[in-house]
Amino acid sequence: QVLLVESGGGLVQAGGSLRLSCAASGSSFSSMNMVWYRQAPGKQRELVAGITSVSFTNYADSVKGRFTISRDNAKNTVFLQMNSLKHEDTAVYYCNANWINRLGLRSDAWGQGTLVTVSS
Repeated sequence: QVLLVESGGGLVQAGGSLRLSCAASGSSFSSMNMVWYRQAPGKQRELVAGITSVSFTNYADSVKGRFTISRDNAKNTVFLQMNSLKHEDTAVYYCNANWINRLGLRSDAWGQGTLVTVSS
């Protein structure tokens, strides 16, 4: 079982920065794809940024140039550096790990979420 624990959320003024972390349990972190999602009040959960096991990255258009996803396999941790934050970035941010299991099927694990509030 993979456990994910997010940290780093909080209250920040517009234009500020935050760095989210997601620490994963288990010994197979390096083979996992890691994704940050977010869910704002009254809205559906959306993908923010992802990084594959070989460190290819992708971003939502709304965060390109402002957010950077990275991973440290030695620490089983993925990061989301968020700069130039906007009020519309306010949301609960969730960490997701996904991998192919022994049956050849996709498995997923989710963190509990961390709240980011950007004051305008």
